Amino acid sequence: MRPAMGAESGKDWGTFFRMKLFVARGELNSRLAVDTVERVCQKYLASRYSLEILDVLEDYRPAMEENVLVVPTLIVYEPPPPIRLVGPLSDPATLLKVLGIPVAESWP
Repeated sequence: MRPAMGAESGKDWGTFFRMKLFVARGELNSRLAVDTVERVCQKYLASRYSLEILDVLEDYRPAMEENVLVVPTLIVYEPPPPIRLVGPLSDPATLLKVLGIPVAESWP
């Protein structure tokens, strides 16, 4: 997984996160991405997030509109600046760091 455009740390801990995750549902990397992102959101963001999961095999148009060429891709629109993560998204610690979420304990 590699951060692109606007990846930074130190976001306000009470911030609301608005995200879209582009996947190909049947693919292993996409299933891992869905699992990791959903677990991170549920554990660390509680009710402070909106996550839309879009399957490019069902409808590719939203991916084209966002210039998504590789799946899985997570786009974080809020808080600004936008962050685009491309790749398997299988490492929760990296995802938390890129989102700027402080973590005191290790990931289970």
